[in-house]
Amino acid sequence: MAKQTHVVPNPTGGWDVKQSGAKRSSGHFDKKQEAVDRGRELSNKQDTELVIHNKDGQIGKKDSNGNDPLPPPG
Repeated sequence: MAKQTHVVPNPTGGWDVKQSGAKRSSGHFDKKQEAVDRGRELSNKQDTELVIHNKDGQIGKKDSNGNDPLPPPG
């Protein structure tokens, strides 16, 4: 499985950026957009897929930074 960078809601409020398999957060932010921006930065730097979760914890969006192994035609 490819490595991933996740933007997830923090149970006590705000948003965290976490690497797949990590126990600790790479950053905590008050606003989701701030966490997404930092997550995208880390994802680009580490060549990982960015996975953005909704407030309920479900996956809302994935972004492979243009590194899809089999991108759709067109």
